[in-house]
Amino acid sequence: MPVKIRLTRRGRKKAPFYHIVIADSRAPRDGRYIESIGRYNPNTNPATIELDFDKAIDWLQKGAQPTDTCRAILSYKGVMMKKHLLEGVKKGALTEEQAETKFQSWLTEKESKIQAKVDSLKKGEDIEAKKRLDAETKVREARAEEFAKRIADAAAEEAKAAAAKKQAEETPEAAEEQAPEAENTEEATEA
Repeated sequence: MPVKIRLTRRGRKKAPFYHIVIADSRAPRDGRYIESIGRYNPNTNPATIELDFDKAIDWLQKGAQPTDTCRAILSYKGVMMKKHLLEGVKKGALTEEQAETKFQSWLTEKESKIQAKVDSLKKGEDIEAKKRLDAETKVREARAEEFAKRIADAAAEEAKAAAAKKQAEETPEAAEEQAPEAENTEEATEA
């Protein structure tokens, strides 16, 4: 019975996450499995991986074969590196202390790379948010200027209308003043 380390799909449509399981290679993808050793969520950036490290190494040493994707996940988490170092210890190429120091140095380097990626993503998000905020501020200022211009134009129109109304009010009085003079001139011409 060949045993595989593989993924079983969970989650809703177009938003999958996976369980990392130990299963008989003849079992269906989402069917029976022997043991679940972790979870993998590719929807986050970077992908979220929760793995029981000791169980994974134990199953690899028992002869379980990981699928290509699971091999990549196990390599990412350091399980394959640890297995390689333990085989070196068994063969006498290294001592356990040397293997452990090599693994710890590899692990800290890997964690620093992951943290650098997370920081760069966060910095990129901050820069993008600042750009959006600046663009929104420019649009808001342009709208405010347009609104102020409309108000100024409306005030100017009102001032013109008031001046025209005042002029119209003054014009009939001037016409009335000119009218009696015209009557006086008519009387003078008649006389």
